[in-house]
Amino acid sequence: MAERFASVADVVDRLREVDYLSDEAIAGVVYLADRLEKPVLVEGPAGVGKTELAKAIALVTDARLIRLQCYEGLDESKALYEWNYKKQLLRIQVDRDHDAKWEEVEADIFSEPFLLTRPLLEAIRSEEPVVLLIDEVDRVEVETEALLLEVLSDFQVSIPELGTIAGTQRPIVVLTSNNTRELSEALKRRCLYLHVDYPDVDRETEIVRIRVPEIDAELAEQVARVVRSIRGLELKKAPSISETIDWARTLLYLGKTEVDATTIDETLHVLLKYQHDIAKARKELGAEAPNPR
Repeated sequence: MAERFASVADVVDRLREVDYLSDEAIAGVVYLADRLEKPVLVEGPAGVGKTELAKAIALVTDARLIRLQCYEGLDESKALYEWNYKKQLLRIQVDRDHDAKWEEVEADIFSEPFLLTRPLLEAIRSEEPVVLLIDEVDRVEVETEALLLEVLSDFQVSIPELGTIAGTQRPIVVLTSNNTRELSEALKRRCLYLHVDYPDVDRETEIVRIRVPEIDAELAEQVARVVRSIRGLELKKAPSISETIDWARTLLYLGKTEVDATTIDETLHVLLKYQHDIAKARKELGAEAPNPR
C-alpha cells in the first residue's frame, strides 16, 4: 500500500495546510499509524480536537471520511450491517406466489441485494481511500467493543450468510474517547495510543489567529489567556477549542478590541453552557481580565 506521509514533519506541514495545528507527538502517532497500519486511539477531554484530527487526516490524504458515532445501545445492526427485512418479506411473497422452494428463497433473500451496510462494513468494502472515525467509543458497552475487534485486527467481518468479507485496502482508523469509562485491554492492544489535551496559551493563540484571521495578535492572546483561566476552574463543562474560536469571532462582531471584565460578563454564555459555570466564572474572573498592553 502506498505510504500517505513521507515523515513526521510532512504530517505537521500537511495538517497545517487544512488549519489543524499538530505538535510533534500528534504528528508522530499519525505517521506511525500510516506506516504500521494500526488504528489510533485518541483520548482526552471533550473539545480538544480529537474528531477534527480524523477529519483533517481525511482532507490531506484525499480520503473519504466514514464516521461511526458511538452511543449507548449501539449494536451490530447499526455498526456493521443488517438485512433489509421489508424487501425480504416482499421477495418471499413473490416467490411464494410462484411456488419456489424454500432453499431457493433463502439463498435469494440472504444475498447482496438485501444487505444494508453500516459504517464499519462500508469502510471495509470501500475501494477508495478511507479514514474510518469511530467516535466516542467509550460510550458503548464493554460487550459492544467485541464488534470492533475483528475489524481492527484484520479489517474484515464475518457474515454468517455470506462468509468473511475482507477489506481491499487498509484505511487509517481513528477511535476517540472522552475517558468516561475504561476501555478494554483487548481494544487497547490493537491501537496506537495518543492523548490530546487542551493547548497551551501560545498554541491556542495561534489556533485562534488561523481560524479567525481578522483578529489581531493581542486580542487573540487575551482570548486564549482568559479561556485558559476558565478551564482552570472546577466546571461541569470546560470550553472547547471550537468555543474559543466562537468567542473570538463574537468579540469581533461586537466590535471589542480588548477583553475586560465587562466584556467577559456580557459574552460568557458563548464559552460556557451551564448557568452554574457562568456564575462561577463571573465570580472568579470578573476582576482578573487581562489588562491590554
